[in-house]
Amino acid sequence: MTAAAPQGNAPEFGSELYERRERVFLVLAGTFLCAMTLLNVIGISHFLSFGPLVVAAGVLPYPLTFLCTDLICELYGRKRANFMVTVGLCLNGFILLVMWLIDIVPAAPATAIPPWQAIELASDVGLPSGDSLSGTIQMFDLIYATTSGAVVASMLAYIAAQYCDVQVFHFLKRLTKGKYLWVRNNFSTLTSQLVDSVTVVAVTFGASYLAGERTFQSLLVLVGGNYAFKAGSALLDTIPFYILTAKLRRYLQLEDNAAEYGGEPSEHRA
Repeated sequence: MTAAAPQGNAPEFGSELYERRERVFLVLAGTFLCAMTLLNVIGISHFLSFGPLVVAAGVLPYPLTFLCTDLICELYGRKRANFMVTVGLCLNGFILLVMWLIDIVPAAPATAIPPWQAIELASDVGLPSGDSLSGTIQMFDLIYATTSGAVVASMLAYIAAQYCDVQVFHFLKRLTKGKYLWVRNNFSTLTSQLVDSVTVVAVTFGASYLAGERTFQSLLVLVGGNYAFKAGSALLDTIPFYILTAKLRRYLQLEDNAAEYGGEPSEHRA
């Protein structure tokens, strides 16, 4: 027989506790969506070197999304986490839609465009899609050419990784009967980060590999660099995850370690 949710787990609408819990969710979801969007804005516009690791600049804010996902999984339950991930997916689609609309709308006459928006390429620029750019182009054309493919890759990786993170987190929570917080935090993130790294590199650079412009070894280096950075970040976020979980449980009055806000009884309680 399933036990009832702890008293005060679902406060009345308009109460101070209800507002507090909704504000915290908004902050966590907003941080998640901001980091995810920033990933698409920065994308593969720049690559960074951390010793032997080579990672795209867009990877830097990405580990933060998994910390937010795990916190929402732990405090608000699977439904809220899946809802946030779905909203993020829709935002990815919105970014692509806006970029596509800008691309198909006729551009202003060259005389109306500021000179600094025209970029003269010294040589052909090869893109991950296998296409190339040359000559003098507008700034948006360069951004669109280098970003649109990365956003598509990001969407596919996002779908696979974020939903994987939520599912693995709750699977481990059931398996460990709500104990060992570090297990579900670390292993859900490590698994989903591997899925993300493989997917985003395969989709972004798959065309250039098929065209013979990249070797399989270079793809492995990119996957390895991305995953090593993300895995290291995932292990480092264990301490802030524990601290934030403990503090937010007290702040949101979810003292029962099994409790999830929203009145959802935890899946392992009987």
